[in-house]
Amino acid sequence: MARVDVLMPQMGESIAEGTLSKWLKKLGDEVKRDEPLFEISTDKVDAEIPAPSAGVLAEIKVQEGQTVPVQTLVAVIETDKGAAATAAPATAASPAAPPVAAAQRAPAAPGGTAVSPPSTSPVLPRPSPSSPVVPKGDGAETADERLRRKSTPLVRKIAAEHQVDISTIPGTGFAGRVTKQDILGVIERGAPAPTAPGSRLPAPGASGPVQHPTVEPWPGDRVEPFSKIRKITADHMIMSRRTSAHVTSFFEIDYSRVAELRRKHKAAYAERGVNLTYLAFIAKTCAENLRTHPVVNAAVSGDNIIYRRDVNIGIAVALEWGLIVPVVKRADELSLAGLARTINDLGERARTKKLLPDEIQRGTFTITNPGVFGSYAGAPIINQPQVAILGVGAIEKRPKVVTLADGTDTIAIRTMGMVSMSYDHRVVDGADADRFLSDVKRALEDFPEGAI
Repeated sequence: MARVDVLMPQMGESIAEGTLSKWLKKLGDEVKRDEPLFEISTDKVDAEIPAPSAGVLAEIKVQEGQTVPVQTLVAVIETDKGAAATAAPATAASPAAPPVAAAQRAPAAPGGTAVSPPSTSPVLPRPSPSSPVVPKGDGAETADERLRRKSTPLVRKIAAEHQVDISTIPGTGFAGRVTKQDILGVIERGAPAPTAPGSRLPAPGASGPVQHPTVEPWPGDRVEPFSKIRKITADHMIMSRRTSAHVTSFFEIDYSRVAELRRKHKAAYAERGVNLTYLAFIAKTCAENLRTHPVVNAAVSGDNIIYRRDVNIGIAVALEWGLIVPVVKRADELSLAGLARTINDLGERARTKKLLPDEIQRGTFTITNPGVFGSYAGAPIINQPQVAILGVGAIEKRPKVVTLADGTDTIAIRTMGMVSMSYDHRVVDGADADRFLSDVKRALEDFPEGAI
């Protein structure tokens, strides 16, 4: 009888922990190799995790809602199908101290939708599954045990390096756990290290992690806690507004040329399984112009500007449970058909939780398209650590004054739409942003037939 350990996967190089959000199989169920076994939620992505082997789900070690370090033993699969389930699931109401995380790989350079800068984790062995943590007989919990329950090895390492007392930080993770984002938020906002045991950090509202004001519910109100993705989004948006000097420019674009090309070629694209959308034309035009406007395809690192070599465009996708931004890598090297196919594929897999961790990281510029819901225009928040984000308004037929060949003006029906771009005024001046948008406008209004 063979036993196969199922571990909490590392969904991205800078990810140190994950929340098991839902079991897709029950104890004792037969599972097939690569069949979805459970869902996890991390700072980067929600995803279904496949079974590493066929067999019977014999043990469940981590319950729904629990957050554990990567490489934690989550379950055991018995490859002998006749094997009975050997252990009942532990109750979620009695969380044990999480195992120590296994060695982490060095993180990649900043990019994508990362909320906090990467950091390496300590190289420590994972405890044997046969040696679980046993609570004290008297039920008392020591300060060290509480610290281990309320944080991960990576968080404790960062705290030790910066001499920060974790016990003074209000955790935003599951059951009050102090996350990597929490500890980095304290450090980045200049919280002083305690000078003696028992010293307290400044109040969270001053320099700690993001604290959302509380409001008293009225009779009849329904109160729901933030989902993990909503909490991440909320914290990330506030952090971005605090980090970047936001300015937004607006341009009106005549899409009549693009509309004509879509009508002409949409059926041929559909025969190849590609939906030719306005967004594909916009992404193609932005990708080409980001190469000639490198300051818009950049990032800020301290007192330095990083000009990205790659043009990786994130496409914001609105889901029923939140917002996610899959990334089209090296978008400037793709044809219009390739971009349209990739955007369609990423959007569909985002909605079905099939995205891979690498597909939502290392973005250099983001496009969000609220126009599909009828929005005329908006001022989107920059997706850190990028310096610009393009918002696409509704594209529809509107009356417009046009100049005829003889110089006279007339009112015509044209396919029009607004685009807006929020940019970080620390490095992108208004002239830089407007030159970029002007080139995007010109390219869309005169889109060449040969690029189809």
